[in-house]
Amino acid sequence: MSAAANRSRPTSDVVVIGAGIIGAACAYYAAREGLSVTVVDAGPVAGGTSGAGEGNLLVSDKEPGPELDLALRSQELWRALAEQDDGALGARFEYEAKGGLVVAFTAEDFEALQGFAATQLTPGVVAEEVPAERLSELEPFIAPGLAGGFWYPQDAQVMPSLATAALLKASGAQLRLGSAVTGLVTSRGTVRGVRTAAGTISARFVVNAAGFGASSVAALAGSTLPVQPRRGFVLVTEPLPAMVRHKVYSAAYVADVSSSDAALQSSAVVEGTPSGPVLIGASRERVGLDRTPSYDALGRLAAQAAELFPFLADVKVQRYYCGFRPYLPDHLPAIGPDASVSGLFHACGHEGAGIGLAPATGELIAALLAQREPEVAAEPFRPARFEEGAR
Repeated sequence: MSAAANRSRPTSDVVVIGAGIIGAACAYYAAREGLSVTVVDAGPVAGGTSGAGEGNLLVSDKEPGPELDLALRSQELWRALAEQDDGALGARFEYEAKGGLVVAFTAEDFEALQGFAATQLTPGVVAEEVPAERLSELEPFIAPGLAGGFWYPQDAQVMPSLATAALLKASGAQLRLGSAVTGLVTSRGTVRGVRTAAGTISARFVVNAAGFGASSVAALAGSTLPVQPRRGFVLVTEPLPAMVRHKVYSAAYVADVSSSDAALQSSAVVEGTPSGPVLIGASRERVGLDRTPSYDALGRLAAQAAELFPFLADVKVQRYYCGFRPYLPDHLPAIGPDASVSGLFHACGHEGAGIGLAPATGELIAALLAQREPEVAAEPFRPARFEEGAR
């Protein structure tokens, strides 16, 4: 075979840009469609947002609509992944079907929780009302005097870096790490691969799963994806006995998730881990890619966590970490084909829900690559909606 003919053959069927959880899921499900995959990233596996998350797999914080549909499908897929090889895969990424407890401090907040939970029943969310006097049955160390809460048994948790690595390994994808994408290779409006600092990788399809860098990748195709980074901090305590049994958060968290405010917002999300430390989130603010420690945010998180679990006031914080959620202004991820370049697909903008939504996102992308009907409707997530909105 001539050198020219060899250069014209794809290195892989699919190049996925981004070795985070979304890219890993896209690689995994594309491989299950029989496609060969190369994953390329400027950094290491889970070196961006995926390595700085809590690993939330939530349905409890989502109102009825496309994102909840995606979350419910993802829950099914996470459970299936966790059960593979008699649970060996799930053990590798610390899958815990621990459930979530959402609590209200006031009667007014509890009434709002009741209304919110009622709207979730039809799509398939399981939500059980827990009166104030029964909260301690679920969480013995929770603060007294709360107004009540709701128990969400479908909520779960994984260790996100381990989950990313496990999915990438299971996909069989080639990894090209430490190699930034510098351009797209196109011909007559169709993608032919990517250019990287280490050379060109040819492919039939390219999937942009570059997290908060996805807007820059879209711009290489002349497309608009207004992804912005939304900073968040997480506190990590010293190792403790199992004193927090579930994922516990206040009703204010639901409002923060759906807010578009650029200013600092924080609401307690508290959960234990298999190794002992308690994770405390969640803050949100739009400050670009500024990693400067915000003692205001860290102080708020500590105080709010102690308000939920008073024993935490005497627990040492070992460290904190900071990450950037890829945020789109309509609070829906972009999943699907590019508006201009054939063969280019986007999977980005999941904000703080990327870990939870990853499997269904990967499955949806893989279905589109294989030109078959996806399990979850793709229309609401069309990346082209931002091009159309700009006209």
